[in-house]
Amino acid sequence: MINQYLRNAARLLRDVRHLPKTLYFNFHYFPFKTAIRLPVMVSANVRLIKMQGRVVLTAPATHRMIRIGFGNVGIFDRRSSKSIWEVRGTVQFDGKADIGHGSKICVNGLLKIGDNFTVTAESQIVCFKEITFGRDCLISWQVLVMDTDFHSIYDEHGDHVNTDRPICIGNKNWIGCRTLILKGATTPDNCVIAAGSTVSRSMKVSNAILAGSPATVVKTDISWAK
Repeated sequence: MINQYLRNAARLLRDVRHLPKTLYFNFHYFPFKTAIRLPVMVSANVRLIKMQGRVVLTAPATHRMIRIGFGNVGIFDRRSSKSIWEVRGTVQFDGKADIGHGSKICVNGLLKIGDNFTVTAESQIVCFKEITFGRDCLISWQVLVMDTDFHSIYDEHGDHVNTDRPICIGNKNWIGCRTLILKGATTPDNCVIAAGSTVSRSMKVSNAILAGSPATVVKTDISWAK
């Protein structure tokens, strides 16, 4: 009984530590009737750099349906692992989402996140145009998803040759650690993208393992369990 009491007390202390940023986030983005449910839990280790734009919930708001900056991946020190929220555009959540500790979200365009979305830790999403994740996606650690080059390149005629392009990740995609997903990338449903791969074009084969840089289909007719 004493051990259970201590665990409950520790949990309460953790919740209190996260409460200021959680309250600020919810009441900043949502009307009162939604905000009071605290649908988004924000860790004390999240740096709220820009709180502009909009956060849209397309599913009914429930307590803790979205968690930002939590979790525990053993190879990282979660106590010193800072997440970043830098949003000037729109972030749309279609259901439950867990964006793990140390992850960075930078949005100037439109970021759509499907239901049952997970980032384990230390990954980055940079959205200047549009990035879409289907439902049941799993992103491992140190993944970079980026639909922009940041800096413009012009040809000899002065035409802009490296414009931002959307990224679309299908339903139930597992993106392995240290993968690069670059502008123009699309993946079908039920794909596994192997660790260290680079995807920068439209992939056509569903139920497949994609691997390499650039990624190619290395195995088909697969399934995987989240």
